[in-house]
Amino acid sequence: MSDEENSRLIRITQAELDAIARKHWMYRQARVGGARAILARHDLSQLQLRNCDFSHADMTGISLNSADARGAVFDYCTFFGADLRFCNLRGVSFVRADLRGACLRGASLIGADMTGVDLREGILASADHVGNLVPLHRDWPVSDSGGADLSGANLSDARLSGAVAAGTNFSDATMRSCKIVRANLEGSNFSGANLDGADLSQCNLKNVNMRGALLANVALNIEGLSQASLAGALTSAPAGPTVKDLPESLERLLRKHALWVDSDGRSGEQLDISGYDMRGTKLFAMARLSLMNANKAILYGLNLSNTQIQAACLCGADLRYITAPGADMRGIDLSGAGLTNADLQGARFDPLVSPQGRVLLSDLSNANFRYANLSGASLRQAQLTDADLSYANLLGADLTGSDLTGADLTGASVNESQQAVIDRGKG
Repeated sequence: MSDEENSRLIRITQAELDAIARKHWMYRQARVGGARAILARHDLSQLQLRNCDFSHADMTGISLNSADARGAVFDYCTFFGADLRFCNLRGVSFVRADLRGACLRGASLIGADMTGVDLREGILASADHVGNLVPLHRDWPVSDSGGADLSGANLSDARLSGAVAAGTNFSDATMRSCKIVRANLEGSNFSGANLDGADLSQCNLKNVNMRGALLANVALNIEGLSQASLAGALTSAPAGPTVKDLPESLERLLRKHALWVDSDGRSGEQLDISGYDMRGTKLFAMARLSLMNANKAILYGLNLSNTQIQAACLCGADLRYITAPGADMRGIDLSGAGLTNADLQGARFDPLVSPQGRVLLSDLSNANFRYANLSGASLRQAQLTDADLSYANLLGADLTGSDLTGADLTGASVNESQQAVIDRGKG
């Protein structure tokens, strides 16, 4: 930041910021002595705001350049014209925040909740001594390299109309109904992002990466994108045979499968939906899917709550964004499967022991659990070799005896006792 810009901002110390944060917390709790944080045009660069709750604070024109705000809450805050360059905003909540005109170059917003955020363009300026309007942050270079890192962030219902987001990393972000009209997105990364119902009309999409993204119901000029940049992307069109192509109704096939399981294969028929695009199916919640075959099936976003899927084969299946809390997946084969952003709270992946005493371990090798919620899940003795667990929530998960050789746990949420188990599992 330039000396001239510093002169236009009010610099405060860490101790002063801590006192303001404390009073704002008291204000939020309606306690005597509390005061709403008014940090407009303040310089907080390189300060610590970790896990602070500044909801509803005024941060107009603030500088958080290179600050550490991991886990902070900025819901309904005003950040109009703010300088957030290179700020660590990992896991931050920006629900309904006003970020118009804010600069996010080089900022890390991995796992941030930006539901309903307003990121439209805008300029904060004031009059100089002769009456000319002068932008507050005049040193922001237009060609500043390195876009913001919004990977895994929740941008549902956010507005980025007219935004300059060139080179931004939106990989694995949740962007349902996000409005990004007439924005410069050149070179941005949307790989694995959920863009269901988003509006990207009239955007500059040159060299954009949308591999593996969900593009259903998106207002987007797909013709302007190369086939390579759309590899593995899911559109509104089926990516394989659907429920309508099954030999019988799914209800009847599920009944036959339950009979097949109960009779040890002597009657009924095993369910095999390998390669099918089952998006939109509503019959799997609390269903009996044990021993089914669903290799490379597309089960994106399905509700599998409390479903029995023991010893099922889902090798290479697409299970991103599934809702499966409490699902019984003991002995399952999920090798190479995609479970990014999946809700697997309390799910069971521990060994399945047959009546004959045979032990079947869950195979989760090479599976992708980025940003998945595995809190309270049982992963006892699970095969997690080369699995991607980066930024996953593993708090309370049982990792006893799991094989984590080659697993990626970058940014994963774990406690100290779990870290010791992880170190042994990688051993």
